[in-house]
Amino acid sequence: MNDTRVPSRVFRPAQEEAGNANTGSGTPQTEHPAYRLAFQDMDFLLREDLRPVRFQLELLKPQLILQEANIASTFVMYGSARIPEPSKAQGLLELADTPEQKIVAERLIEKSKYYDVARELAQLVSNFPLDDAGKRHFVVCSGGGPSIMEAANRGAQDVGAESVGLNIVLPHEQAPNPYVTPGLSMQFHYFALRKMHFLLHARAVAVFPGGFGTFDESFELLTLIQTGKIDPIPVLFYGKAFWQRVVNFDALCEEGVIGPRDLNLFHFVETAEEGWEIVQDFWRDKQAQG
Repeated sequence: MNDTRVPSRVFRPAQEEAGNANTGSGTPQTEHPAYRLAFQDMDFLLREDLRPVRFQLELLKPQLILQEANIASTFVMYGSARIPEPSKAQGLLELADTPEQKIVAERLIEKSKYYDVARELAQLVSNFPLDDAGKRHFVVCSGGGPSIMEAANRGAQDVGAESVGLNIVLPHEQAPNPYVTPGLSMQFHYFALRKMHFLLHARAVAVFPGGFGTFDESFELLTLIQTGKIDPIPVLFYGKAFWQRVVNFDALCEEGVIGPRDLNLFHFVETAEEGWEIVQDFWRDKQAQG
């Protein structure tokens, strides 16, 4: 009896059962949609009633992908999809037809330096060593799109590291940038679940100049830290002049809608080295505190 081998499973794998289910006899009964296996019936899965199930699937799939890739933590980078790469920035002025458009083009050109900063920051963090268990930390993670997101994934590729891209289905086409690791390139339907996945493994976040999407992502993060829903992590706001122009943080404090201590939830930074040093100091201090 001691030599008896007990199988780890007795049910057939779902993939095998799915194949068997597709070898029907071609009768009216087997060809009717009601006869399809539930997990093979796309019309069923896309019903309004199945929204909670789709939520669960969209939560689970990326989690399993990162887990199987031995990714224990990420370094998330938020930022605009409109800031050009410096080498292509001057082309914006050529496309500007009105004085107003030229002003906008000049401002985007001025911010194009942050493409290089994001790329350099990604290079720095992607060299972080594996831990004793072989897990990867500070793996670069972006929204998978162009501009600042592209720079983040590109920086990781520059040093031979993999990186994550969390793309979103939009009414207009948005393909993943070519620097995202294919096996770590994921697509979301729900913005809420995409934002959750940005933060589930994040141990540092860099926020570059951006618009509504960047505001949405970064201020939700600050809210989660402020309210104690997540433990504090380093939050870097790149471009002090930009952020102080578009958001009057001091006025929020003066109006009493945030407290003075809330201004310490993030750091204004300009260079890749400065930001990476803040992150390393933060976690060194945490480790020293036990």
